[in-house]
Amino acid sequence: MAICTVHTTPSLSMPNTHLNQRQVIFFTSARKNQFFRGQNRAFTVSCSADAKTVVIGLAADSGCGKSTFMRRLTSVFGGAAEPPKGGNPDSNTLISDTTTVICLDDYHSLDRTGRKEKGVTALDPKANDFDLMYEQVKALKEGKAVDKPIYNHVTGLLDPPEVIQPPKILVIEGLHPMFDERVRDLLDFSIYLDISNEVKFAWKIQRDMAERGHSLESIKASIEARKPDFDAFIDPQKKYADAVIEVLPTQLIPGDNEGKVLRVRLIQKEGLKHFSPVYLFDEGSTISWIPCGRKLTCSYPGIKFTYGPETYFSNEVSVLEMDGQFDRLDELIYVESHLSNLSSKFYGEVTQQMLKHSDFPGSNNGTGLFQTIIGLKIRDLYEQIVAERAAATAQAAKV
Repeated sequence: MAICTVHTTPSLSMPNTHLNQRQVIFFTSARKNQFFRGQNRAFTVSCSADAKTVVIGLAADSGCGKSTFMRRLTSVFGGAAEPPKGGNPDSNTLISDTTTVICLDDYHSLDRTGRKEKGVTALDPKANDFDLMYEQVKALKEGKAVDKPIYNHVTGLLDPPEVIQPPKILVIEGLHPMFDERVRDLLDFSIYLDISNEVKFAWKIQRDMAERGHSLESIKASIEARKPDFDAFIDPQKKYADAVIEVLPTQLIPGDNEGKVLRVRLIQKEGLKHFSPVYLFDEGSTISWIPCGRKLTCSYPGIKFTYGPETYFSNEVSVLEMDGQFDRLDELIYVESHLSNLSSKFYGEVTQQMLKHSDFPGSNNGTGLFQTIIGLKIRDLYEQIVAERAAATAQAAKV
């Protein structure tokens, strides 16, 4: 949608007539000036887009599932998310019809060698340019293109910048989307992926030992080296998040530390303007539910859901929890039917999305389920914001 200003002027055969001006709403994304000639008057129509970009922030440590979450989120909006066409093949940016995902590693102020020389990690704010991050996120939110830097994860160098056009939805993902107050204030919604130390360690062992041939000792050393900066600069951001997906060891298997069966909590802040928390059975109640039986196949150790109100960093929140994993995703519709405020477009959309990406990590447990739900909630938030802005623009045009 665009706001267009119509200037009416007399034709050359009608002197001494004053200029008139009126605002009209056109449902188009075009920015243009057009000249029309009518009976006794000429019309100049000047249009500019008024819809600002909606900005979403996703924070998490390295290797905690940000990439998988981004694929689920962009899928909700439709269209494949791909690197900029014709650009740097090592670009971290993903662009779809509706969304653009920017990796905040691109705002590293030091390359890999520079960090090593100065003895800092990428988690340290001193290794990142928050002034540029703020300026460019703000510009994109206001509908302006930017020349965004590129951090090359292959070479560890800072590559020449790439042009990023303002999208309908901008997702900034990485280590620090909520660290700087200026950037945080630009976010329309924020998510934090909170992976417990036990699960993070189990995941890293599975990935680095099995896939990359690293030793157990080197993995432990890598985790311990990052931990002070993670605790100081990354983890505190979760108190600002509108939604937190917390991943913990299961409580269904005593003493389990393999990280294969997970307990996942969706912590949802109450009182937000465009976000209503998902709930189980009865909003605001405290619920414990074991759905296994005739309608849901559950092998050992089963599945358990809980829901209820809590306090999280002095904020009132609703918490939906799933412990265990699904045996058959097609039976998820039974669970979905007992959840409310999903912001789905049709009955079974959550199940459809989960089946569509059944090969994604976490598709058989609460990580995939809650990432999918948050994707639907973000779509709903975006649509509310756009509708609200359109109504305000239409009202202003009547004045």
